[in-house]
Amino acid sequence: ALIRILAATEAFSAEELGVALELIDYGLADDKRGYLFAVATREDRVLGYACWGDTPLAEAVYDLYWIAVDPAAHNQGVGRALLEHAEADVIARNGRMLLIETASKPSYDATRAFYLRTGYAEIARLPDYYRDGDDKVIYQKRFGRGPVQKKS
Repeated sequence: ALIRILAATEAFSAEELGVALELIDYGLADDKRGYLFAVATREDRVLGYACWGDTPLAEAVYDLYWIAVDPAAHNQGVGRALLEHAEADVIARNGRMLLIETASKPSYDATRAFYLRTGYAEIARLPDYYRDGDDKVIYQKRFGRGPVQKKS
């Protein structure tokens, strides 16, 4: 069902689909390698999924690696529910921020607008990162966690 959803979005390249499938395989394995998953369903029908995890070498920082929703379920709150679930999990783990990296290509226009609508700020843009004309765009949401107390 997740493969069908990823293909149905028509937003991902063959390379991107390969990476998404690799992470799904990790999610199904005993060794999830730090990847966390949520799957949205309604009446036994898979509507979408999200994958996130902690960022190596960064204190209490998490990355959202994938979020995909069946186009037939767009504008029904599925993506927002998945993102809110990932955020709640990050907060429960005492995370201080969630980062999202994406591309500037036109097939991601709606996705980038979604991140802005859900309270993420664009904090960086690396021109021509993926290829000429396709920037890497980084979004961030910080959570209400105070500064880390240093041990004396």
